Amino acid sequence: MALVTTKFLLQKAQNGKYAVPHFNINNMEILQGIVSAAKKEKAPIIIGVSKGAIEYAGIGYIKAMVDIAAKEKVNMALHLDHGTDMKTVELCVKNGFTSIMIDASAYEFEKNVEITKKVVRLCHSRNISVEAELGKLKGVEESVNVKRGIFTEPDEAALFAEKTGIDSLAVAIGTSHGAYKFKGEANLRFDILKNIRKKVKIPLVLHGASGIPDYITEKANKYGAKLEGTKGIADKDIKKAISLGICKINIDSDLRLAFVAGIREALAANSGNFDPRKVLGPGRDLIEKIAIEKIRLFGCSGRGL
Repeated sequence: MALVTTKFLLQKAQNGKYAVPHFNINNMEILQGIVSAAKKEKAPIIIGVSKGAIEYAGIGYIKAMVDIAAKEKVNMALHLDHGTDMKTVELCVKNGFTSIMIDASAYEFEKNVEITKKVVRLCHSRNISVEAELGKLKGVEESVNVKRGIFTEPDEAALFAEKTGIDSLAVAIGTSHGAYKFKGEANLRFDILKNIRKKVKIPLVLHGASGIPDYITEKANKYGAKLEGTKGIADKDIKKAISLGICKINIDSDLRLAFVAGIREALAANSGNFDPRKVLGPGRDLIEKIAIEKIRLFGCSGRGL
């Protein structure tokens, strides 16, 4: 199958009242684990690539790997995550991405609109979907480093969607980037999400929504990691967000933690091992396990064909 757009995937999700998982990748093993999970669950997926991933792996390698994965019988989009500059956006457009996120949320409203409209004109002329963000998620991950979050204002969200012509909107309701999201319990603003959903008709996106499962951090710590105080979003909150109109959920930290935990365990089990396949393979297996858990949680098993 060929790659599809996120607009295609998210419109189906919005109608079906489920969410499509957006999984960030950085290398072959992470991609393989995700795609294996999608095949087993017959689920649609969005492969997310950050600017950091492009710098690490090279856009040519990334596109070649995803093209191979796209031959599987799974609906799949290739998406630039948190694109903050036109150079990166244009690079991804040139290399066959089917979806672009332009993140100009660091700017004031009118500047955000101006930058986003420019990306929409470029992408829509090539049948590429566009996601943008309004509000600010706090936390640290890749190029994101925000100390104070700002909730998305529902009326502004409606105006922003109308002015820009975007295909999906990432909203800030209290989630946070990274593995250290909260000191206490999460306090997501579902009241704000309800009001946004009433006013905005396009699909809504939730970033910073990794769950940070205890069994993964415990495994990593058992084999030498020092991950104290990690905190994620509870499954019940994810389900509620989907019921209130979230159609796409971004997952990155859970994958990183799982990959590293699997590698640490493999190295501890055999310190004399120098076969990278036997070191990276267990990390790939845990990636698949996490991806299957998310696919089922988001309600999209069986919806990818």
